[in-house]
Amino acid sequence: MTETLPPRTAELPAQWNPGEVEAGMYRRWVEAGYFTADPGSGKEPYCIVIPPPNVTGSLHYGHAMDHTLIDILTRRRRMQGYDALWLPGMDHAGIATQSVVERRLAEAGEPGRRELGREAFVERVWQWKAESGGQILSQMARLGDGVDWSRERFTLDEGLSRAVTTIFKRMFDDGLIYRAERMVNWSPALQSAISDIEVDHKEVDGELVSMRYGDGDDAIVVATTRVETMLGDTAVAVHPDDERYAHLVGREIELPIVGRRIPVVADSHVDPSFGTGAVKVTPAHDPNDFEIGRRHDLPMPTIMDESGVITGTGTRFDGMDRFAAREAVREELRAQGRIVAETRPYKHSVGHDSRTGVVIEPRLSLQWFVKVESLAKASGDAVRSGETTIHPQEMTSRFFSWVDSMHDWCISRQLWWGHRIPVWYGPDGEVVCVGPDEEPPSGEGWRRDEDVLDTWFSSGLFPFSTLGWPDATVDLERYYPNAVLVTGYDILFFWVVRMMMFGTYATGRSPFTDVYLHGLVRDEHGAKMSKSKGNVKDPLELIDAYGADALRFTIARGSNPGADMSLSEDWVAGSRAFGTKLWNATRFALANGASAQLPLPSRPTDADAWILGRLREVAAETDALLDDYQFAKAAEGLYHFTWDEFCSWYLELAKDQLADDATAEGTRAVLGHVLDALLRLLHPMIPFVTEALWQALTGGESVVVAAWPTEPGAPVDAAASARVEDLQRLVTEIRRFRSEQRVPDNKRVAAKLVGLDEAGLGGHRSAVASLVRLTEPGEAFTATATVEVGLAGGNVHVEIDTSGAIDVAAERARLGRDLAVAEKELAQAEKKLGNEAFIAKAPPAIVDGIRTRHAAAVADIERINARLAALPS
Repeated sequence: MTETLPPRTAELPAQWNPGEVEAGMYRRWVEAGYFTADPGSGKEPYCIVIPPPNVTGSLHYGHAMDHTLIDILTRRRRMQGYDALWLPGMDHAGIATQSVVERRLAEAGEPGRRELGREAFVERVWQWKAESGGQILSQMARLGDGVDWSRERFTLDEGLSRAVTTIFKRMFDDGLIYRAERMVNWSPALQSAISDIEVDHKEVDGELVSMRYGDGDDAIVVATTRVETMLGDTAVAVHPDDERYAHLVGREIELPIVGRRIPVVADSHVDPSFGTGAVKVTPAHDPNDFEIGRRHDLPMPTIMDESGVITGTGTRFDGMDRFAAREAVREELRAQGRIVAETRPYKHSVGHDSRTGVVIEPRLSLQWFVKVESLAKASGDAVRSGETTIHPQEMTSRFFSWVDSMHDWCISRQLWWGHRIPVWYGPDGEVVCVGPDEEPPSGEGWRRDEDVLDTWFSSGLFPFSTLGWPDATVDLERYYPNAVLVTGYDILFFWVVRMMMFGTYATGRSPFTDVYLHGLVRDEHGAKMSKSKGNVKDPLELIDAYGADALRFTIARGSNPGADMSLSEDWVAGSRAFGTKLWNATRFALANGASAQLPLPSRPTDADAWILGRLREVAAETDALLDDYQFAKAAEGLYHFTWDEFCSWYLELAKDQLADDATAEGTRAVLGHVLDALLRLLHPMIPFVTEALWQALTGGESVVVAAWPTEPGAPVDAAASARVEDLQRLVTEIRRFRSEQRVPDNKRVAAKLVGLDEAGLGGHRSAVASLVRLTEPGEAFTATATVEVGLAGGNVHVEIDTSGAIDVAAERARLGRDLAVAEKELAQAEKKLGNEAFIAKAPPAIVDGIRTRHAAAVADIERINARLAALPS
């Protein structure tokens, strides 16, 4: 039979070597402009603004997960005909970047920040950024991020700086930004306030010291883990209903060492059942004490400077580091006979600066704050009204628990790298906030605020500042609000909520239609990855070893909404094996003339109809799952369809069909159509290998800009599908029998298939024989075993002659050993079950377990004896 085939497509090498082609392939995509959004395209817009990685950062698993999921979404939307914009950018990372440059200056023996001065130091940071910063951008390309590089932004670039100054000015004028003394997390190492997310709470072995204030009837015992802070105590607090201390409330007692008189106050915050029921109050160095101090109008002296050195107490401890003072103050109290009890070690949680590892100090400090009440309410209303939907739904309650109970946000940092606060102070106490288009005040005595803004302030504007706000740009009008935010649940409060507050305030609209929250990446045992545990893997090393597709597919298969995922190198290797399976399947198809350009057969075989129907079902399932951000289920469905159905079954059935002139052309068409659609469905998850295969199969320009499959394949043919399912069941049972009989996989055996026509599988006789290596029985055929398989269409009897396929003596010996083990197990179980005293005393679960073992042993003996009886004599 002569066929007219389309021109042959490119030959595929024997193996897929991602390291040799990924970089060049990605470069071609970028140069072709596939990822560049086009506001004038007339297409429906779809925009995701990247969670900006730090300029100091490198690709880690959190980035890899974030970026893989966003790339899946944007690649799919692009293929669906959307004007898809994935906008890249970086965060200036104030603390991290300043720390890096300061450390490098010190290592090089150069003058430090203070010696250089602000202007020269900031210039050195910009120099470092140009030379060494932003390496993560190139690493994003390694992962295959389909971002629009023409719109790349940086939180300190001119446009974003203008946005920061604009919103600060507006909020200042609206009374939403103010300056006040409040309690903050203070890092003595950085000499700056830091945010909650930059504080790591660790269990440490400290000490709990109980000490007596006052004497005689005025005596009262308090306890603390930070003895040195007693130098700043301004009261002792007890519960209003605690009768033990009712006589002291309103009176003053003497503060040891310092000698000043401090009041005893009644405050409902105190827990009378904890410790002695009395607490020392140090308003300038403890958040709870600060609130007590405000309620009772207590003095709030600060007793430590920015470096954590005791100061201003008028005692001999001034000038001591806080930890040295802790020892010295305790010894002084002991010498005065005021130590009542000491507990060592006393395990408790202590905050540490995540950058330096230094213990943070709660400290009263003059800082800038955002008044969040009205902003938080607007953010909550956006979710309650359905303007923004949080996925998974169960994260919504966590969102509300934060939004509905937010405290004012400290936005100032005592750094030099960042957005400097646009406020000037005059010689006569004037305070002027200057907008981006205004001239700052000048003249003698005017000075600018020294602080910079918290990095989260500028990154909170990212969904709209990157699109040109505050100017009315084309991009802002078209791509805002963003379609979805993809990020980890661990920064729901620190970033997501703040973006929503800023977005609703600046534009009147929530910045996102959807918020998808994924979990954290853990190791294969479920443990959090950390360098100290030695369980951190570098994602770039995995890409070098297995290719970007393998890492991406592993992440996709493990990404369930809101749930942490485990990741091991073995699983990445498994994903690489999946790519190899897909590669080999395509090579087989191409070698046999498969083409998506051939017309599908008008009278498909059962196998053709089944795989085309399954393709349509899987495509619909994939669409529904990705629309619901169910990445793991979508990836798993495509994996099993590809491996278990297309490769393991259809390709095997296709071999028989390709050998028959009557079905060969239709099989080539089906192979081509299924692979074409499958490669497009898989492309967002594994872009590199699907590009190489799709181009080889179709000769098309690029799968990146190919159309997303819409109802590929054909409607389900229920009758054909049922017959194929029966065929699969029959083949599986015969294979299981061969395995149980220890018939080698490559050994052909003679067999009769009785009832195949009646079961509706008469047309599949050749396929069954091929799949399970059966030969036609000869005249001397004698069945040594019979397998009966119940199918939907009727029972099939398989009579098999295994006499020449197995070593009968060896098999008898093996079965004899198995029988001896089973009989021993049966005897032990019967002995215990026959012991009435044991049965009466043993727990019911133990007895049930023995009965289960007894039943299993009986079944094993019956099975083994049946096999022995079936063996030739």
